[in-house]
Amino acid sequence: MNQLPLVSVVCLCHNHLSHLRRSIQSVLSQSYPYVELIVVDDGSTDGSKEMIQAIIEDKNIQYIDIPSSIGNCTAFNLGFEKTKGAYIIDLAADDVLLPERIMKGINSFLNSDAGVTFCDVMNLDENGVELGTHFKRNRNDVLIENVPEGDIYVELIERYFISPPGMMIKREVIEELSGYDESLSYEDFDFWIRSSRNWQYSFTDDVLVQKRKLSGSLSEQQFRYKSKHQKTTLKVCQKIKELNRSGEEKSALRRRCLYEMRQCIRQGNFRLIPEFLKLL
Repeated sequence: MNQLPLVSVVCLCHNHLSHLRRSIQSVLSQSYPYVELIVVDDGSTDGSKEMIQAIIEDKNIQYIDIPSSIGNCTAFNLGFEKTKGAYIIDLAADDVLLPERIMKGINSFLNSDAGVTFCDVMNLDENGVELGTHFKRNRNDVLIENVPEGDIYVELIERYFISPPGMMIKREVIEELSGYDESLSYEDFDFWIRSSRNWQYSFTDDVLVQKRKLSGSLSEQQFRYKSKHQKTTLKVCQKIKELNRSGEEKSALRRRCLYEMRQCIRQGNFRLIPEFLKLL
């Protein structure tokens, strides 16, 4: 009888035709044997839907076809509703899980009390050329920076330091949060804040995921002029104010707001500055 937990991978696709097959294959090629894959297409118009149909034809893969885009947060929640796994991975269809990613994630959970485990990530350009790891390493591939883990709520208020594709999440964490907040334009910051309030994070010192940096991606759009994502950042900062308990946490929020106001000036989102000021 299987004593190992099932892991569910929700693969989100939106016009990822060029990289879709490799991303799906990376899930099917995991060394860990108990994996279910749910592919969610969020209104692709580049032929991705047809590619997904061809790939899943003779495989045990669930597929959710969303006719027109509803956004990453809502699309993920639809996929999560179909999952049965004890652990969840949110995988963009242009990223790749290396073969040991899930096995090492399971080991990390079994050896800690964490609700979220995260690993190092190799960044790639659009052509697959390696741009370097997310965390700093020397020429011998040895980590040379301190990566916070455990109770990292304060660190996550102050700065983004986790690469989202490197995360693996206990099911209970997502259920406690009622999934991603569908009113937001991006999910990472909000998820980190709300989950780390009550759950520990564990870091695995291995490069286990490849993340492709594409022009026009959500992360790239975040720092564009008049970026709509700053409104989401403001909403998360407002949540932080409600969640904070200590003076240290309040000071961290103050530093975050000062940083975000500088970003508002750079990006021309001047109307948001008074709202950040209210949080100081």
